[in-house]
Amino acid sequence: MVGKTPFSDSELIISRLEGDDFRALADFSCGTECLDHFFHHEIELCAKYKYLSPYCAKINGEIVGVFTLATDTLMLESDDKEDFLNMTDEYKDIFSRQTSFPAVNIGHLGVKVGMQSKRIGEQIVRFVIETFRQFNGAGCQFITVDSLNNPRTNAFYGKMRFMNQSHNDSTKSTRRMYLDIFLPFEEIEAEEA
Repeated sequence: MVGKTPFSDSELIISRLEGDDFRALADFSCGTECLDHFFHHEIELCAKYKYLSPYCAKINGEIVGVFTLATDTLMLESDDKEDFLNMTDEYKDIFSRQTSFPAVNIGHLGVKVGMQSKRIGEQIVRFVIETFRQFNGAGCQFITVDSLNNPRTNAFYGKMRFMNQSHNDSTKSTRRMYLDIFLPFEEIEAEEA
């Protein structure tokens, strides 16, 4: 999964984190202690044992964003399924009978201090959505995220149209959120987290 997206006068290049990129993370900080600890001490080992796949976003060769992807399953209650207005009539019956849905999880998303509020996080999320809309190797109907439970991060994912899966985690350190992969981009508006 490699892609280029426009960013100001240069290009944001998204690619798998490998080799020297892991060492370059020693200088990377998103300003969130738990994420920085993960990037500096755990991400490479988690990738080695296939717990996740690590990616980075670069501008002019500098890592400005880091995120991980992992396969996931989204469990939805009957009441939650009623929220899907984009569902085509031909698929509604099948969709309504399912209890779990294939998903990809965006994890550990961090944008470098000094590069935040420049829509890099939004471009990363849009890149993941578009990639999995086109991916034909396995089913994927939703993007999930376990958002750090703070106003700024929750607002970012909320503006990207992610929905809270439950209200039971409102006081926990992370909130489980999900997004319909077929939601049109023009309905997704966000400001950088």
